[in-house]
Amino acid sequence: MRIRLYEPSDLERLTAITVEGFDGTAIDQLVENHLGLVHGHDWRFRKARQIEEDCRVNPSGTFVAEIDGLVVGYITTRIDREIGKGRIPNLAVDAKVQGKGIGRKLIEQALDYFRREGLSFAMIETMSNNPVGQHLYPACGFVELGRQIHFAVRL
Repeated sequence: MRIRLYEPSDLERLTAITVEGFDGTAIDQLVENHLGLVHGHDWRFRKARQIEEDCRVNPSGTFVAEIDGLVVGYITTRIDREIGKGRIPNLAVDAKVQGKGIGRKLIEQALDYFRREGLSFAMIETMSNNPVGQHLYPACGFVELGRQIHFAVRL
């Protein structure tokens, strides 16, 4: 396995991994479950748009994991230099290769990137229905700071 910088040709594969990996845990899916189809697009479309935006906004902080030339995971990052904060908005690993340390390696890559950028701290979040994230993030040194409740209303 190797980790490399994102290339625009990776986007389709990242989107596929995202839709598969976030099924059952995406906040947009919960919105759809409660409100139905929103604005003519399903949760998969909305989640894919988040990945597209992450890659567009900070391509130099988006990393992909490959095995034998196939992209099997990725991590996206955002930076706020003024407050010294790095944020990891999205991380996904292909279900066929989960449990092999790929997510951990991607997090380590993002944290190293934040350090090189001179940041002071990093944040990541997960949903209460994502046991993988709840296990992995503390194992990578993150500490839980609080819980958030999401509300939605159809307009």
